[in-house]
Amino acid sequence: MLQLNVNDEVSRLRAVVLGTAENNGPTPKLEDAYDPKSAQHIKEGTYPKEEDMIPEMEAVAAVFAKYDVQVFRPQILENCNQIFARDIGFVIEDTFIKANILPDREEEIEAIQYVIDQMDPEKVIQFPEEAHVEGGDVMPWNDYIFVGTYRGEDYPDYITARTNVEAVQCLQEAFPHKTVKSFNLRKSNTIAEDNALHLDCCFQPLGKGKCIIHKNGFLEEEEYQWLVDHFGEENCFHITKEEMYDMNSNVFSISEDVVISEQHFTRLNTWLREQGFTVEEVPYAEIAKQEGLLRCSTMPLIRD
Repeated sequence: MLQLNVNDEVSRLRAVVLGTAENNGPTPKLEDAYDPKSAQHIKEGTYPKEEDMIPEMEAVAAVFAKYDVQVFRPQILENCNQIFARDIGFVIEDTFIKANILPDREEEIEAIQYVIDQMDPEKVIQFPEEAHVEGGDVMPWNDYIFVGTYRGEDYPDYITARTNVEAVQCLQEAFPHKTVKSFNLRKSNTIAEDNALHLDCCFQPLGKGKCIIHKNGFLEEEEYQWLVDHFGEENCFHITKEEMYDMNSNVFSISEDVVISEQHFTRLNTWLREQGFTVEEVPYAEIAKQEGLLRCSTMPLIRD
């Protein structure tokens, strides 16, 4: 039995699901793109190739091996993008929540069924169909659960809006002893630089009381300001629009003081080291073209 335990984003990682780029399928048609960044690369002929993405993911697997983390990989599906394990489910405390994701992606959950079968069935839940949620929008943080959402009435018009207010309510009901704090995110179907696909695309807490944040990802200034005040201005690393586009906030913590980051994030990685973090740099620029990075492709199951 897997004894699930996740209460924050930074405690020492013991077990994780890491996505896979194998048998990823051909470049999608433009009309099938789920986000503006993928669409841009499809148009420009720079959409990432399987043979370039597999070594990127294996570099992350090697870091996990170095830190003695148990790694589960999805079973390989034919011609299916299974990189972004975070979208399909997430753990809060000792409970696994199956995400209600884009219908085209249902089979991705089946590919990790062998992992779910090792969990206590009482502790596996799925919200009702009308509650849309993806793991990139959900961050357990001690007494809080931070949730990215989109509150606009035009929610159905945005393929980039992945978590709705119904899901925020379901999370509050499932974890009544926690404070569920939601953040209204900026969405764009067409301009990647103006789109915060998930909360982890514009914000991420780190160990040592630090965080990475991008102001323009938030539609309500007071919600952005609440986070800055919560962590303290001196602990916030503010990223630019371009750095958000490159996914600088989408790093992944193995522990309070070890962070996996993309090798080209020079400004961020320098700052992290100045703050006393060990930075494990990996190449992830090809995967980033699909508007996802290190947090998106990992699903923590057990943290100390």
